[in-house]
Amino acid sequence: MGEADVPDAASADGARGRTIRAGIAVGLATGAYGISFGALSVAAGLDIWQTAVLSAVMFTGGSQFALIGVLASGGLAAGPAAIGSAVLLGSRNALYSVRMSPVIGSGWLRRLAAGWLTIDESTAVATAQSTPPLQRVGFWVTGISVFVAWNAMTLVGAFLGNALGDVRQYGLDAAAAAAFLGLLWPRLRALQPVAVAVGAAVVAVVLTPVVPPGIPVLAAALVAVVVGIANWWPQAPEQLPVNSTGAA
Repeated sequence: MGEADVPDAASADGARGRTIRAGIAVGLATGAYGISFGALSVAAGLDIWQTAVLSAVMFTGGSQFALIGVLASGGLAAGPAAIGSAVLLGSRNALYSVRMSPVIGSGWLRRLAAGWLTIDESTAVATAQSTPPLQRVGFWVTGISVFVAWNAMTLVGAFLGNALGDVRQYGLDAAAAAAFLGLLWPRLRALQPVAVAVGAAVVAVVLTPVVPPGIPVLAAALVAVVVGIANWWPQAPEQLPVNSTGAA
């Protein structure tokens, strides 16, 4: 091994360590939201173990909040609309899987596990890395960290919600809407997502008094579909970096 190999190895180990720390940090931060989901799920009528199983099997935060939000407003009669809302929100993970497929590699067992862990956070951390090996580390560390933290805090929230009784009297019924706003706000950086958010909100508000629970959510989702297909107000391409010679 030459002397030049030592700094390279140290640099690679440092990058790997930073990626691992980033994945764990994202996992812990995201997992904290699970306590809200657990409490809200109990308030919506699910028991503790139904909540825990739903969180472990479904494992896609936005879809979980959508499901219990519709169930809380409409009960079991709103089941089909609740499932439809959850499926629409969860469909984004299928798009993530296209991007993550070359990162994960081959092997059916590995790809099956990766399908479970392909979420916003694992995709974001993976794509932020500079090399395929680091992308792979970022994906797995983040996905596993989020899964463990999210499900642990979901269980804690379910137990707390059960102990508190009707958690809606504490205002926790608004937590699902707050969680959605928290997920939405960082994405409002261009005209198109702002237009989608405003249009979806207007549609939902207009339809809520006149249609069954869950339908406004599905109708609002169609706003994003229409805008996306028509490609109205597309985001301007980012400026390419210019090197010292002036070439892009």
